[in-house]
Amino acid sequence: MKSFYLTDPGMVRDHNEDSVIIVKNDEGSYLMAIADGMGGHSAGEVASSIAISYLGKHFKETFRNMGKVDAVNWIRDSVDEINLLIFQHEKTHPESKGMGTTLVMSVITKDYLLFGNVGDSSGFVMKDNKLHKVTYDHTLVNLLVSAGELTKEEASVHPKKNVLMKALGATLEVDVDIFDCDMDVKEVLLSSDGLTGMLDRESIEKVLLGEGSVEDKVNRLIQKANNRGGTDNISVAYLVREEGEDK
Repeated sequence: MKSFYLTDPGMVRDHNEDSVIIVKNDEGSYLMAIADGMGGHSAGEVASSIAISYLGKHFKETFRNMGKVDAVNWIRDSVDEINLLIFQHEKTHPESKGMGTTLVMSVITKDYLLFGNVGDSSGFVMKDNKLHKVTYDHTLVNLLVSAGELTKEEASVHPKKNVLMKALGATLEVDVDIFDCDMDVKEVLLSSDGLTGMLDRESIEKVLLGEGSVEDKVNRLIQKANNRGGTDNISVAYLVREEGEDK
């Protein structure tokens, strides 16, 4: 596997509330995750940091000899624990009241590929040279599109397009979406909405199919998003399965 991740404040925000990680455990399994925090007085970056710090440590310490069902439960339990940690932090730090974070993650083993998602950060896979979005954005406009009340075109310019319907730290109970993917994929990409808000799927796909290393492509995606305005923090985590690796 080749992998790389990067986060950038963008062109407008004066600080970065995103956190991102790629970690490999001693079995050779990978965890990728991005959290996009929200809340004033730096509370957003605290919430996203709580999520990513917990996940990285927890994955290395506990993710061993897990079949797919156990891994699904591990994702659910991890999300529940992060949600609890955010609420506990709020109790002892009243200035951070109202903080929260999105979370998208992927677990890649030799036997299965899983995604977990809460909020509007995104998970993609590349299959047969086509980029496919796996996750579903938990936004108000996406809900309205699903109900037939908005078209996708109307949603893209809607004044409330960034209103979230789900986030960690928003409610005491959180329901994470989990997606079980075909293993016949070459690449996995996670991003915060700072990327997908600036670049459509076709533009992202074009960069990933172009020349350059994994690092080059991540940097190019962030540069392109900034060139389009960079109105939000931008985070990208990218993993490529090398030729000859087990699928």
